[in-house]
Amino acid sequence: MTNLKSAFLRDVVARGQFHQCTDLEGLDKAAAQGVTGYIGFDMTAPSLHVGNLTQIMYLRRLQQAGGKPIVLLGGGTTRVGDPSGKEEMRQLLTEEQIAKNQASIRGTFEKFLSFGAGKSDAILVDNSEWLLPLNYLDFLRTVGRHMSVNRMLTMDSVRLRLEREQPMSFIEFNYMILQAYDFVELKRRYDCDLQMGGSDQWGNIVNGVELGRRMEGFELFGLTQPLITTASGAKMGKTAQGAVWLNADMLSPWDYWQYWRNTEDADVGRFLKIFTDLPLDEIARLEALQGAEINDAKKVLATEATALLHGRAEALKAEEAARATFEQGARSENLPSIAVSKEEFAKGLRVANALAMAKLAASNGEAKRAIAAKSVSVNDRPVTDETATLSEADIVDGAIKLSHGKKKHVLLRVG
Repeated sequence: MTNLKSAFLRDVVARGQFHQCTDLEGLDKAAAQGVTGYIGFDMTAPSLHVGNLTQIMYLRRLQQAGGKPIVLLGGGTTRVGDPSGKEEMRQLLTEEQIAKNQASIRGTFEKFLSFGAGKSDAILVDNSEWLLPLNYLDFLRTVGRHMSVNRMLTMDSVRLRLEREQPMSFIEFNYMILQAYDFVELKRRYDCDLQMGGSDQWGNIVNGVELGRRMEGFELFGLTQPLITTASGAKMGKTAQGAVWLNADMLSPWDYWQYWRNTEDADVGRFLKIFTDLPLDEIARLEALQGAEINDAKKVLATEATALLHGRAEALKAEEAARATFEQGARSENLPSIAVSKEEFAKGLRVANALAMAKLAASNGEAKRAIAAKSVSVNDRPVTDETATLSEADIVDGAIKLSHGKKKHVLLRVG
């Protein structure tokens, strides 16, 4: 792949984001002229997570190279549920839940893509526009007749469930038909020639390419990138504390920065290529750092990745807070904070309850266990009494520093 003509494909290959393509030569020619491509996102939660970020960065690379990105929101397909990679049926969401989730995640895309009416400006589309009005019998006659059940049974999303004797509902079985039809509609409406996704979507993408050819004679392309796992084999974006959300109200910029700062040594270079816009020669320099200096590369990764999502100012605040907290042993005013009224504080607030309020512990019970394990401190002083209560004497400059372990810190602001 050394003779690629398009800047888009050269970039995704150089950044380790290439896995499979239905027609590499054809796509390279189309992308060199500025291709329109899409990725679909179902609204299964109020926020996207770091696992989705690999796809958003794919769209960003396309736009940077002069292509036109389409963000396809699955207002229709979320009602069905993608069976890919699942051992059981997803919980079906109500229309109200889907609408609420959609409203919550829309702003994330604006952090990474430029939207507008220009040639390479991104657009946001909802597949409920064409899926909800469909007449079932007409759909079976016009679309279903082109889909081979024999082939559908060989797709990983179906085959693996059947081999494990795990049930698959008929509504899930239809998901790949709907996704394939999305591609046809996007070609009709927006002249979209490319569908992108993770390698687990390869079968669904190929179905869309084939359906476009069979129904309309379209020449469409499919492109996937490798599924991202950490060097230790863990799934990207999953931690002991849960998913790494992209919405700031579900995961603070500080915690997001810390997630990237704690990247495994072996992943630093790879993640710098995928999740930042740093030039490749600068990434090569950072990747070559050895020993303790690799931590400098991790800080760059954390700051650059956080800046893309939350803005440069928030990223620098998180960086400063980490330096003050971990390197200088000081208290930084840029740590995440929660507020409690003076009246509520005066009633008596136990340390365990405060930890749960600050989400440093999942529950009061977990907070008590953390105190018993001697991993909790107030203003950097260890707490050993599970019934300990915060007092006025703990307030320093209007706030109390709560810590769970060495990495989780919050300022409890009283006022």
